[in-house]
Amino acid sequence: MKRIARVFPSLTAATPTDALAFTGPPDASVEADEVHISVCFSWDLPEAERLEKTWRHVAPVKIGGPATGERGDAFTPGMYLKPGYTITSRGCPNRCWFCEVPKREGNIRELPVCAGWNVLDDNLLACSEKHIRAVFEMLNRQRRRPELTGGLEARRLQPWMVHELCRIKRKPAQIFFAYDVPDDLDPMRLAGKMLREAGMTISSRIPRCYVLCGYRGDSFDAAELRMWQTIAAGFIPMAMLYRDASGKRSRKWASFQREWARPAIIHAKLRERGIK
Repeated sequence: MKRIARVFPSLTAATPTDALAFTGPPDASVEADEVHISVCFSWDLPEAERLEKTWRHVAPVKIGGPATGERGDAFTPGMYLKPGYTITSRGCPNRCWFCEVPKREGNIRELPVCAGWNVLDDNLLACSEKHIRAVFEMLNRQRRRPELTGGLEARRLQPWMVHELCRIKRKPAQIFFAYDVPDDLDPMRLAGKMLREAGMTISSRIPRCYVLCGYRGDSFDAAELRMWQTIAAGFIPMAMLYRDASGKRSRKWASFQREWARPAIIHAKLRERGIK
């Protein structure tokens, strides 16, 4: 069996931690048959190229990952994501201006459902009913509370999906939706109503929502309005700061993003306004 060293330019919560996973140059004891440098973010590509030079003497090196525009293969648990994180589908039928997924992955592709408690699919709810039910059944067998952090599309949420989520033995820890464009707001309000009626209120801290901000033409006032609209719809917002390929961001937008990405800060804001 090949010993594949995986190298990650950026450390995240999902980065593997096994003996063949690395976030920097090799040490003298490393032995591998291949080296795979996995790049999630386009601004990490220069670092990936630097790392390639330090790893090439260990074994042949391949640079891949979402930032390279490479289409994803079948998901292998624990390979490029920490055990417990899983991907059951790739691609998305939408063509959002800010998203590279359709260009890289194409339309939705259902994969075998591998076990994991945190589902990272690009657009799980665009899959077939059979596949979605299989994912929920898999989550019901996990020993940890499930998380759906890939970002669900509110306009695709249906009552039977909420019902199946509520049937999972361990109540979900968090379920993320996405508020990217103005047309997302009304579907979010409807999704929030369904979740509230099922007992998933803001106070439960389960319904959450990625809120895109900081793109060209955006303003702090407009972005803050979207945060409060998200709260009114029944979700705890998590600001997602738009970055171009360079990854550059202003300090002011970074500060705004931090303020609206930490639940403790957000709940303090809610208490100030008497919102529970």
